[in-house]
Formats: sequence, C-alpha cells, structure tokens
Amino acid sequence: MRIGAVSRRAIQTNPDVKPGSSVWNLLGHDFWGTPLTHSGSHKSYRPVTVLTFRLNYWLGAAWETSSRITEPSSTSTSTNSIHREPTAGSFHLVNVLLHACATWLYSSLCCRLLRRAAVGAGRAASVASLAFAVHPVHTEAVAGIVGRADVCACIFFLMSLLAYVEYARARRRAAVDPTACGGAGADDSAVPGAAHLRDGRQGARDAAAWWRSLACVPVPRTPVARESPTSKLAEVAAWANGGTTATNASTTMLALRSSTARLRSGEASSTHQQQQHQHQHHSSRHRHRRPRDKLHDVSLDDSEATTLALCLLSVPFLPATNLFFYVGFVVAERVLYIPSMGYCLLLGLAVDKAARVAARWAPAARRRAVAAGFTLACALLLVIFSARTLRRNEDWSTEEKLYRAGIPVNPPKAYGNVANILSAKGMKEEAEQAYKMALSYRSNMADVHYNMGILFQEQKRYAEALQAYNRAIQFRPRMAMAHLNMGLVLGILGRKEEAMEIYRKCALLDVTGLKDPRTHEATKTSALFNLGRLLADEGRVSDGIEAYLEAVQKMPSHYQPQSLYNMLGEAYFKLGDWAEAEKWYLAALRAKPDHVPAHLTYGKLLAKSNRVEEAEEMFKRAKGLAPEDCTVYQHFGQFLAESERHEEAAENYIRAASLASHDYEIVFNAANTLRQAGRNKEAENFYRKAVILRPEEATSHMNLGAMLHVNGKLVEAEASYLEALRLKPDDQITQANLNKLRQLLLKVSTRINS
Repeated sequence: MRIGAVSRRAIQTNPDVKPGSSVWNLLGHDFWGTPLTHSGSHKSYRPVTVLTFRLNYWLGAAWETSSRITEPSSTSTSTNSIHREPTAGSFHLVNVLLHACATWLYSSLCCRLLRRAAVGAGRAASVASLAFAVHPVHTEAVAGIVGRADVCACIFFLMSLLAYVEYARARRRAAVDPTACGGAGADDSAVPGAAHLRDGRQGARDAAAWWRSLACVPVPRTPVARESPTSKLAEVAAWANGGTTATNASTTMLALRSSTARLRSGEASSTHQQQQHQHQHHSSRHRHRRPRDKLHDVSLDDSEATTLALCLLSVPFLPATNLFFYVGFVVAERVLYIPSMGYCLLLGLAVDKAARVAARWAPAARRRAVAAGFTLACALLLVIFSARTLRRNEDWSTEEKLYRAGIPVNPPKAYGNVANILSAKGMKEEAEQAYKMALSYRSNMADVHYNMGILFQEQKRYAEALQAYNRAIQFRPRMAMAHLNMGLVLGILGRKEEAMEIYRKCALLDVTGLKDPRTHEATKTSALFNLGRLLADEGRVSDGIEAYLEAVQKMPSHYQPQSLYNMLGEAYFKLGDWAEAEKWYLAALRAKPDHVPAHLTYGKLLAKSNRVEEAEEMFKRAKGLAPEDCTVYQHFGQFLAESERHEEAAENYIRAASLASHDYEIVFNAANTLRQAGRNKEAENFYRKAVILRPEEATSHMNLGAMLHVNGKLVEAEASYLEALRLKPDDQITQANLNKLRQLLLKVSTRINS
C-alpha cells in the first residue's frame, strides 16, 4: 500500500504532521498545514484528524526506526538511519481500527434505539450493523488515508448520540421518583405528556422543551417507544389518576434499576414479543409500573426509527451538496460515510418488518422456514457487499489502479494522474499518451501541461518542454513551478539572459488566494537560488551573492535553507572571503547537521586554510553520513592527493569509481591518482575505461598513450598518441611524447637489428 497524491500533501509534506513543528499550530492551520488566515487556505479545519496523523507518524517512525536498528544486517552508522519515515501501512491500519470502532458504536446505538437487549442481538440492529461494517461505499473513507476525517467525524457523531441517549435515560430514571415527576419531568420533552398529565398541564411547555432538545442532536427528537398512541394515553392516564403505595413505588424502582443493568449487560430478551410478555407479567401485579417503564425507555418504534434513519441519510449529506456553500467535490464516496448509517438502518428496519409480516401471514408450520429464508437472504446480501468491498479495495491497492478506476467518472483528472504514475515508472510513451488523452477532454488544465513539460524535459526534448511550460503559464499565470522549470530549460539551452528574466519574474509572483501557498513560496525562493547559481557560474559572483541574500531574506519559515546557505558559502569562497564563507557553511550545518554537501565544501575550505585535521574530520563525517555517495570519496580522495597521501587517495578514488563506473571525471581522476601512487597497471586499466567513456576526448588518449609508454607497450602507446593528435592536432605535449616514443622505437629496432 502506498500514500496517494492527496494523502502525500496531507501527511508527507504537511509540517503539522511532522514532529518538528509545534502541536499548537494545529489550532490555527487547515487540514493541509496552511494558516487559516491565509487567503489561499482550504478552510478545512480538522485539527483532531491532523493530530491522529501526527501521532500515527510518530509511532510509525519509532517502529520503523527500532526495526531498522535491530536488523542484524544493519551495520551502517549513518545518521539517516536514526529516523525513518513510517510506511503507509501503519496509516491504513489505524483507519481500519477506527472503522471497527465506528461500527461498534453504530451497533450500540442501533441496539439501544431499537430496544434490543444486547449489541448484535435483534434482527434490525444486526442487519444494520453488519451492513455498515462491510458496505462498499465506505471503501474510500477507510482505504483512503485522508478519509480518516470522515471516520473520526462519524465516531464523534455516534458518541454524541450515545451520550444523549444515556443522558435521556438518566433523566427518565429521575422522573420515576414521585417527588421528581412534577419538577424534573415537567421540562423533559422526551416523555410527551407523561408528567404533565398528572397535573393537567400540557402544550406550550412541551413544545418549547421539544424544540430545545432538537438543538442537542442533528436529528429530530422523537417520543419514547409505545405500543399505540391510544393504549399509551390510556395507561398513562390510569397511572396519573391512580394512587401508589410506597411499597409499589419501591418495587417499581428496583425493577427499573434491574432492567437497566440487564439492558447494559446484554442479559435481557432481544425480541419485541418477549418484552411485551414481561410487561404483561408485571402488569398483573403492578399495572402502574408500565408507564414508568416507558419513562425509563428511550428506544423508538418503527415509524420513529424510520424517521431517524431518513434524517441520518439526508441531513449529514447536505453540506456536500454545495447547496449552502461551495465544497467542490465532484464525486467523493467518503462524504457518504455518515449518511450510510441511515441507509443501513433503513435496510435493517425493512428486513425486520418484512420478516415479521411474512411470519405473521405464513402458516405456523412454515414460519421457521420463512425465518431461515430471510436469514439466508440477509447473509447473501452481506456477502455481496463484502465481495464488492474487496473489489473496491483492489482499486485502492495501487495508485494506478485507483486512478484508472476513476476514468469513467472524471476522465481528465484520472488520465492526468495515471500519466504521472506511468512517467514515474519510466513508461514515458504511455505517459505522454495519457497526458494527451487528459488534454483531449479539457485542454486548459495547467497541471497537465506542466507535468507534460517535465516529461519532455526528462527526455531532453527541450523545445517541446518550453511549449508545455508556456501553455501551463498561459492557463495559470501564477504557477511558480512552471516558471522555475522554464528557467532551468532555458539555462540548459544556453539562453542565460532569458533564464535570468524568468527567475526574476517567478520571484515576484503573488501567491494571494492560491490553494497551496507553501509550495509557491518555496518555489519563489528556489527561483532566486537558481538565479544566484546561474550568475555565479557566469562569473558574476557578486550579483549571485545578492540573489542568494535576497532568497535568504524572503524565504518562508518552512523552506529548507541548507543548500542556499551552502551556495552562499561557495560564492564567498570564490571571492576569497573565507571568513564569510565559513559563516555560511556553519549555518548550513546548523540548519541540517547531516547535509553532506556542506561537509564537503567546508572541508575544502578548511584544507585551503591549512586546518588539515579539521578538514579530514569533515570528510570522514561526510563518509559516515553517506557511505554510498561517490562524490564523498571523490572529494576525500582529492584532499588526500593534495596532501601527498597518494595511496589513500587512490583507494578512495577506486571506491568512487566502483560506485559511479560511468562517471568519466571520477574514472579519469582515479587513473591519475593510481599513476601518482605508482600503481601503473591499475592506472592503465582505468585510462582504458576513460577512453571507452569518452572516445572523442583527446586527453584520454594522450594519457593512455603515456601510461602504455611507461608500461613498455610502445606500439599501443603510439596508436593512442596518434588518435589523440587526430582529435587535437596542435597538442604540443602529445607531439613531444610521440617524438620520444618514436626515438625509443628506433633505438629498440636498431638494437634488435644489430
């Protein structure tokens, strides 16, 4: 399982999820880590969900780190292994556990509201709970990491309803006390008229209390359960007009307390008929206790349960309809997570009602068969739901499958995302076709033009890349990334002045109202960084430093500055201002202590300052941080060679060449170092590799000829010299070496003849 594009922005690039940021930022930032006060904020305020991501990230990272450290094969002392990012699997696991929690809470609510005795008992509650557990419409909310917001919202929603049910039950228990019926029961609208019938008051106070209670929950308040309105009113009237004795009242209270305990523990009967039988049994001795049982009961009858289900189905879905304000969903299954509770409850009620009707009209001998048939039908429906859920989870197993599944729903977006994945896999031709398919549906998608430009840039189709970036900017003029990449391509093409102009334009873009201001601000800083580097490469080092300093001044707080500081240090080093260079190198190391380039450049500065021991320590630290980085061994080897430690330098260059066998500079320098160390045979082999890597490089042939000359392979040496002169006819060193070689060949020939 992988983290998708949306989840990547919500987790991997969200600073509020990372341990380094303050947890208090959650209160002022939106779901994506943007301050709510920013004009480009999404305004999706979900601090609890982001907090779960943060805890998930911390626990997952701790687990990954501990697993890495305890691996027997892990012998690296690299600082990078100290902290490892968590895998997507840990986030998916938490989502599944949260869905299980939501299912349990929903089952509890159904059982309590439908007057079932225990969780899972009772046909309607069982069917509703099981359907909610396996319904395929929940796939996006559970399989998609960002769907955790909807699952958490459902959990808190259910907890609030359950808390209200417990509150209502507590109020009913208080209302049973004869001294509290007239006071506490008077304002309790959950028992319509029960207390007021006693003193003949009903009407305005009931209505006011009913509407007040409506504000407590997002669904209408409903009366307590009853067999029928007429029978209930008759019973309540009989109870209100009749007297009670202390013994009967005490017995009733004890019976109610026992009933409550049994209901919570799951020992009471789970069928409506058994509850009716129990009520009839009690009425034979104490008929006045029945209305008090109703005071204690907060469950619903069929019509009220249906009303509740319809409210659950419709009311929570209203915000996602864009009816009251713009939300922006095209199709988002996760917004159906809470409304599906109403659907599942309706399904359970329908199955229960159908089963009861069928059992009533079926002959007595066939009732058991009818019940078995309904059970089998329900089981078959749940199996279908489960199979469909498994099929939908297959779509979520990889990003490519997920986006391909979305092609029938939203072709342009889906094709664009599929193209990104194909490009990342190296399937460039297929990716290009997918981009073109996306643009055939909607030609003004700036993101697709930009991504196609990246594809062309990677294939070195720079002219087409420029066209793609231009179209992206045309459709989204403030797209900073398109400006930045256009500048890079112009620099590659040698159009330096145009590149500088694009970088300056990018640095001045306004990010007001943009949805991802963090990325745009960081991109503007990167534009100044690249402008400074381009100026420094052109020899305008002072102008480059000005661009770097402007980037330092304007960079946002979330920008990673170590590379910028390091480049500033290099620029000052070129100007000969070593003190200022050291200041910025140290700043880079403070910003990121494991930044390898800063170790290497600072080591070079220390070496130039004759602080040899400190320089060697810097190079060794870099070697420990990046033991598989060829540039580390290259720079360390250069330092050792300059220190006349040729044998150690040769070993480092050999290691660098083994890590980057196709890097001409490393291979060529390895040959030079081996020659200086007196290891001529090995030097010859590396010169041969250099010639293979760059057969049109005259220097390679000249050095190979010299090495063959030293090793006594005179004929081959002459051929190499001649090839070098063919490539560079006016090279005096090669001509001089060739003359010496021919004189030697003449002497050898004369000696042989004599």
